Amino acid sequence: MRLFSLSTALSSAMIALVSLPLQAAAPAQQKTQVPGYYRMALGDFEVTALYDGYVDLPASLLKGMDDKDLQSLLARMFVASEKGVQTAVNAYLINTGDNLVLIDTGAAKCFGPTLGVVQTNLKASGYQPEQVDTVLLTHLHPDHACGLVNADGSPAYPNATVEVPQAEAEFWLDEATMAKAPEGMQGMFKMAQQAVAPYAKMNKLKPYKTEGKLLPGVSLVASPGHTPGHTSYLFKSGGQSLLVWGDILHNHAVQFAKPEVVIEFDVDSDQARQSRQRILAEAATDKLWVAGAHLPFPGLGHVRKEAQGYAWVPVEFSPIRSDR
Repeated sequence: MRLFSLSTALSSAMIALVSLPLQAAAPAQQKTQVPGYYRMALGDFEVTALYDGYVDLPASLLKGMDDKDLQSLLARMFVASEKGVQTAVNAYLINTGDNLVLIDTGAAKCFGPTLGVVQTNLKASGYQPEQVDTVLLTHLHPDHACGLVNADGSPAYPNATVEVPQAEAEFWLDEATMAKAPEGMQGMFKMAQQAVAPYAKMNKLKPYKTEGKLLPGVSLVASPGHTPGHTSYLFKSGGQSLLVWGDILHNHAVQFAKPEVVIEFDVDSDQARQSRQRILAEAATDKLWVAGAHLPFPGLGHVRKEAQGYAWVPVEFSPIRSDR
């Protein structure tokens, strides 16, 4: 009798187990990130940061300090460098109410598959390329200018005037200067020339001297060294200021703490160092918002003076508030 009862109990238990639903496998991991744009208000202006992607840069490109100290600064900020330092490429779209201004355009297809999505993110942010009326270039390096054209060579921003520092145009667009440049730089000259060609053909390429203003609320800030005519743009509205500084620095973990460190890409490293030290001091003293092309996305924040060097204080994710 006991044996029968035990057998019956075991059978009942087995039936119960069989009738339980099987554990479903976890859903597949999603390998995509959110759209690459971030928005903030600057007085009456609307600022939208646009992510173009990333490039892994060898830490050895940074010059001017001992490698051990360099690695220590990277580790202090938890920046991995074994396979290169992941370096963002950002552009900025600013709606002033009168103009829709794009500062830099990303790399398009000039630097490989990890870059080239500025226009995708611009559309995701609610705008269309045809609505951009002004493109301001900080300089003519490919990761800032190649996004001016589509894959077929047509203008990516067909209704825009492209404003570029005159010293940049005289350097990168000059055939004689290109002929004298090192062989390793020849490709950069050609990419710059191809990027602006359709705008020049439409008489929409406008080289300017680095003085005064191009648009209401926008001032020019000369910051040469990285390239001969490198220029930053200071936007002011409602008592607030934003400096879109281009390539003032390339590595937030190292060059805020040690502004004297330069990068191999600088055309004139001494001049680039001087521009960086001046711009960092002004940004910290005047409590400017800054926007950096190679700061971790969205690249918006403030610069704080430290006992030695500076610190980067990134923007806090926030709704767009008109009361602040």
